[in-house]
Amino acid sequence: MKPRRDERKRPVEAPRPAQNSGVVLRDSAFEAPAPAPLDRLLRDHYAGASWNDVRRLVKTGKVTVGGSLASDPAAVVRAGTPIAVRMAAPKRAAGPVTQDAIVHLDAHVVVVEKPAGIATVPYEDERDTLDRLVQGLLRKRARPGTSVAPLGVVQRLDKDTSGLLVFARTTTAKRGLQQQLRVHTVHRRYLALAHGDVRSETFRSRLVDDRGDGFRGSTDNPLIGREAITHVRRLESFGVATLVECRLETGRTHQIRIHLSEAGHPLVGERVYQRAYEGPVVDAPRLMLHAAELGFEHPVSGLPLSFESPLPADFQGVLAGLRRKA
Repeated sequence: MKPRRDERKRPVEAPRPAQNSGVVLRDSAFEAPAPAPLDRLLRDHYAGASWNDVRRLVKTGKVTVGGSLASDPAAVVRAGTPIAVRMAAPKRAAGPVTQDAIVHLDAHVVVVEKPAGIATVPYEDERDTLDRLVQGLLRKRARPGTSVAPLGVVQRLDKDTSGLLVFARTTTAKRGLQQQLRVHTVHRRYLALAHGDVRSETFRSRLVDDRGDGFRGSTDNPLIGREAITHVRRLESFGVATLVECRLETGRTHQIRIHLSEAGHPLVGERVYQRAYEGPVVDAPRLMLHAAELGFEHPVSGLPLSFESPLPADFQGVLAGLRRKA
């Protein structure tokens, strides 16, 4: 017999056993005692819980940090930030990826508008990733009995970043796009909200996977790391934050986030590279970074292709709030 409607909505009070460690995980609310990654704070809070236990809590939408739903178990949480765990919270659903997300499609490439909250490619136990979801959309478009090859990944966007990116559908296209990225001829323009009063500037540094504290960052050693160049232009200032455009010459992991954070202006919604920031923090539901423009030469025909993506609603909401206060 199906439960009555009111029974389905009733919070589940009984604790649930964790799958890996056998530790009972209950609803809880506490404050971060010191700056630390979210998964470590949860593991310290739930004595005996495994790393998989606490990371699963985050990935299934059971954890909020400062009132916002957490999405990254490794995000660093500031001391004193409220953390809440609600076991009865509904499982996080992947962001909407419909046929409308495909902005260009031909036999060699597909350009997609990625929503925030979806990883570009599989990571750990994530399954509903953008490459797989888009491949599913292409299967629906294909004629019955026609096979759809796996997509070739040539660029990535962070999970909480929205906007345009391109997948290759053939080996020829993948090689051509990779070469354009290698020689910096792909046009990529991002819009971002960064804390503080940001001035127009070009950032050049060598980025390494571990700058000595376990995080990616810049190094002064010319013999290690890879060159990263980010052109930042100030668009609109609100005092506590600034709307900027970022043009990439290179495409290193977390390049925009690192360069602005190291300059003292971590992005609004940043959870990893904001550790040293002591100014007023602007609340946001996710990282305020959007890939607004993408341009490249078609890897087979050679024709120039250019695409634009408007700011999504969550970004516009934070921007409107800053304008009202300013």
